[in-house]
Amino acid sequence: MRYEIPSPMLAKAAASVPDPAKAAGGLLFEPKWDGFRGLIAWDGDSVEIGSRGAKPLTRYFPELVEAIPRLLPGPCLLDGEIVVATGPAGAQRLDWEALSQRIHPAASRVARLAAETPAMFIAFDLLAVDDEDLSSAPFAERRERLETLMASVEHPLHITRTTRDRDAAVRWLAEFEGAGLDGVVAKPLDQPYAPGKRTLVKIKHARTADVVALGYRVHRSGAGVGSLLVGLYDSDGTLRQVGGVAAWSDVRRRELVEELDPLVERDDTGDAVTGEGERSRFSGSKDVSFVRLRPELVLEVRYDQLEGSRFRHTVQFERWRPDRDPRSCTYDQLETVAGYDLAAVIG
Repeated sequence: MRYEIPSPMLAKAAASVPDPAKAAGGLLFEPKWDGFRGLIAWDGDSVEIGSRGAKPLTRYFPELVEAIPRLLPGPCLLDGEIVVATGPAGAQRLDWEALSQRIHPAASRVARLAAETPAMFIAFDLLAVDDEDLSSAPFAERRERLETLMASVEHPLHITRTTRDRDAAVRWLAEFEGAGLDGVVAKPLDQPYAPGKRTLVKIKHARTADVVALGYRVHRSGAGVGSLLVGLYDSDGTLRQVGGVAAWSDVRRRELVEELDPLVERDDTGDAVTGEGERSRFSGSKDVSFVRLRPELVLEVRYDQLEGSRFRHTVQFERWRPDRDPRSCTYDQLETVAGYDLAAVIG
């Protein structure tokens, strides 16, 4: 048999953990794993790993390609998350930076990282077993079949833990962030698998911080601000880039260019000074240069979590803060999350 890897089922954001009593068919809660979404197709002959964006991931995780035929009891199509854990025993947590390093063109580097920081696969849905298509079955049935399939499966393959207890889900939201997890997902028990549809509910951490505008990148259209780069002062008084704000409307992008113009750093000839932004393995050959701004403008942003010294995801603009001194925008204002051992989450 040959499995067709579908677009993954998606989730829409909610501000709080929903009440299962208000869902007609009930809800099942899961931890929200912070990794690469992966759909694994094992047809009995070969392994294929697809991503959320339809990008093949197979070559980047040879340790999973080796483990899947050895550990799974038979051909199947799984939906789940690829994650990497680092840290000492008893204090491990998910490591996004270590995971992201796996997307590299050199096979030798991929092989070395597979040995140094091996990945795990956390399964949370089952779409097919042998020749049986389960995508039209309700999630409650798919979950039961997943538990049966993976009852004896060992590391690095795991099945995500679940609960129907809202209080437990609320507790997970608070505790599991300390292990690097991203929140909680609520899944309707009576619904079939819906590729590309946002029928699930995700609850993530939302916090605010006051940050300093460092510069902006021009929108890919060539008109207006594409993203506003922001920073925070560290304990040594150094202003460090921590992320970016995007998602401006076309009109607002053009307005921002005019509003920010008085803050643009200029050289002796009057031309705008540009800087080179931080390049990642995901940016490729993309232009990461930006127009530098004098660090005088403060804005409040919404963010979910930190990854090292940077915001994990693109942050959202909340409001301008003309009342704030840029020098007061330090890391000290950010919420510190208590550590939590990843092994306790995996169970």
